[in-house]
Amino acid sequence: MKPFLAIFCQLVIATSPALATSRPTTAEKGMVVSQNAIASQVGVDILSEGGSAIDAAVGTAFALAVVHPAAGNIGGGGFLVYRPNEGEPVAYDFRERAPAAATRDMWLVNGTYDSTRHHQNHLAVGVPGTVAGLHLAWENEGKLPWKRLVEPAIKLAEAGFVVSHELSTSLKRVLPRVKKYPASVAAFSKDGVPYEPGETLRQRDLARALRRIAEHGPDGFYTGETAKLVAAEMEANGGIITLKDLKNYKAVLRKPIRGTYRGHEIISMPPPSSGGTALVQMLNTLEGYDLAASGFGSAENYHRYAESMRHAFADRALHLGDPDANPNMPLERLTSKVYAGQIRSTIDPRKAGKSSPAKFEWPHESNETTHFSVVDAHRNAVSLTYTLEWSYGSGIVVPGAGFLLNNEMGDFNPALGMTTAKGHIGTPPNLTAPGKRMLSSMTPTIVSKDGNLLMVTGTPGGRTIINTVLQTILNVVDFGMNAQEAVDAGRMHHQWLPDRIAVERRKFSPDTLHILRGFGHDITEISSQGVAEVIVVDPKTGQLSGGSDRRVADGAAVGY
Repeated sequence: MKPFLAIFCQLVIATSPALATSRPTTAEKGMVVSQNAIASQVGVDILSEGGSAIDAAVGTAFALAVVHPAAGNIGGGGFLVYRPNEGEPVAYDFRERAPAAATRDMWLVNGTYDSTRHHQNHLAVGVPGTVAGLHLAWENEGKLPWKRLVEPAIKLAEAGFVVSHELSTSLKRVLPRVKKYPASVAAFSKDGVPYEPGETLRQRDLARALRRIAEHGPDGFYTGETAKLVAAEMEANGGIITLKDLKNYKAVLRKPIRGTYRGHEIISMPPPSSGGTALVQMLNTLEGYDLAASGFGSAENYHRYAESMRHAFADRALHLGDPDANPNMPLERLTSKVYAGQIRSTIDPRKAGKSSPAKFEWPHESNETTHFSVVDAHRNAVSLTYTLEWSYGSGIVVPGAGFLLNNEMGDFNPALGMTTAKGHIGTPPNLTAPGKRMLSSMTPTIVSKDGNLLMVTGTPGGRTIINTVLQTILNVVDFGMNAQEAVDAGRMHHQWLPDRIAVERRKFSPDTLHILRGFGHDITEISSQGVAEVIVVDPKTGQLSGGSDRRVADGAAVGY
């Protein structure tokens, strides 16, 4: 019986979902965790050749533009937070910008809001920032040649890669939406017939566009043939991006938002991302509670989370936007311990607060962003989140260039004073204006302790991004979870309005939800929240542990 018992126990351990998902990927030298295993491997190959964390981030980002077209991109934008092992952390802002012809009321037709103009046509496209942002980071911190970093993406686009089940499903879902754009149909189907799992997807126009970037850097995208193709597509279809808009785009180096939480340093993205400001505000608020004593999964803690989220999201709408257009944002006050204490003093420990409809509601942000985390052998770290906005962005592939254009203009508030039950707001900081960068929730974040790197985290998820990042940090710092446990744990979300808590289905105790309802919270269930990609450094051994979110199938933590 003993051999049988031993075999049975081994089988249970090997097949138990709880045990299998709790084990992180480990590595001694470097690691990349992204939403696609192919892209993660591209990044790790660069690290193993002596590339820096920035080099690996550049290679991974370009690879994702090929293998994860729903969000990986060269036609969108995003944010990169970099923490060197020695020196000061920096933040790279390559958020899209409004074209010079943009106006505050361009989303209104005869005084009425037109969501199609705002989200679903050529007017919705912001000037892309990804290529400029990646190149600026590489100029400052790269070690390997630029061409070497773009080459893997070129090969993947030219020779093709095997379509996974998840990508096949995604392409089938988007084809009806993009059927009015012939270049999009050509790029992502076989003459309108969807790709099946196991088939090879080749993107030769994209390969040529990437090769121009490899040869000429940003000039290969913002001037020359690629720029002419973008401008021609705009002019032919009522868009307003011009050659001058493209040529004038610049990525910006900014100072990160910095805070502390239980002796840990928090380094995150400043405006035009709202993420870092809201994250530090919520952590400051929660620092006044003994979360560990209450226990992971307790109703008491989830109530505290929800109330801190409620306040942070209200402040987000009132105060935050493009810092170049809003130079007097009260960031120091919003991220101060004193202000957090004032918020905490208003929180009833057994009763939900109420969000007034007279205050602020939220513009929709798509879940189809993507994030990846990188740590190199010297413990330099990158947290990068970038997006096209909606899944596949605007759905518009540039004819002859093979890449998708974003629809990020939809992240601007529709019109001054507009507040609707659907979640539009009209506060001034995020109204459309020429050259302005739209507000975002993307929250690439790095955590350190006693001067040493501890954690790199981030996620897609639109409005839920900030709260998902918050919970991955709490899971590690307060509850001692490893990287994979921190990613696997159930998530919740509150955003001021609608005045309710969203929880992931089947990941919360019925008793906990019953208690929360007793506190006065409205609870709704959702299928999933975010796709976090996390790296944790063991403070004793220095070993890297990666947690890739199993809420999607194609992601992977890869190390060496």
